[in-house]
Amino acid sequence: MSVSRLSPSVSRPHEEQASPAVQSRIGIRDVTLSYGALQIIGGISLDIAPGETVSIIGPSGCGKTTLLRMLAGLARPTTGEIVLDGQPVSGPSRSVAIVFQDYGKALLPWRTAAGNVSLALEARGCPARERPEIIRDLLAKIGLSRHADKYPSEMSGGMQQRLQIARCLAQEPKVLLMDEPFGALDAMTRQALQDEVLALTAATGATMVFVTHDLEEAIYLGDRIVCLQPNPGRIGRIVDVRLPKPRDQLLTREDPEFLRLRRDLYDLIKDDHQ
Repeated sequence: MSVSRLSPSVSRPHEEQASPAVQSRIGIRDVTLSYGALQIIGGISLDIAPGETVSIIGPSGCGKTTLLRMLAGLARPTTGEIVLDGQPVSGPSRSVAIVFQDYGKALLPWRTAAGNVSLALEARGCPARERPEIIRDLLAKIGLSRHADKYPSEMSGGMQQRLQIARCLAQEPKVLLMDEPFGALDAMTRQALQDEVLALTAATGATMVFVTHDLEEAIYLGDRIVCLQPNPGRIGRIVDVRLPKPRDQLLTREDPEFLRLRRDLYDLIKDDHQ
């Protein structure tokens, strides 16, 4: 990959980015993951600040989802460690919520929308008398107030994904992990949910790590973009996104900085495929 073609907002290799002095919500410390002789993740280090949104992009097979699973405590590093607020991540935690791409399988089909949100409240020991008000508030935030009594099978894909996000927010997580959650949705629904997620993370102060194949989505959502390279998965570049907030689906995408970042990222990904 030719560094000379990169613009100023595209960083040098990630070793120059790691800084233990950075106040981090998530700390990834020289993490590797191997299955037998096959190394999937090779030596990733990264600090993610409280309230920051980090987009992760890269070619298929570079370990994006695997890294997300380790952040969620669903997989353990072979070497290195992941810390949350200074404490090692040793397994799933209520402080970390994950939104999957396959929303149909993530929801309980025998529970209504309200019942699915209630599941997270039950898991965190929320008193039964307090749940209805919290459920009403969350469903209102994600535009499902009139659908509380519907079952997932009675809802569109966009509504089901909204419901999965509401259930995750019911955990009151410090960290929201999203694994290509909008990949199967139409363009208008996708953009609407992008804006809702940005508004919700801004309101709650949650840190978000967002995996996507869509370069425009990575730019629109991210404060930084981590570009992974394959074989084994490792950080190739880290890109700062210096676009004003709040972001707008039309104005932001027409910003010259947005267009320049999209071209730079395209060149990075194209080089990784060659």
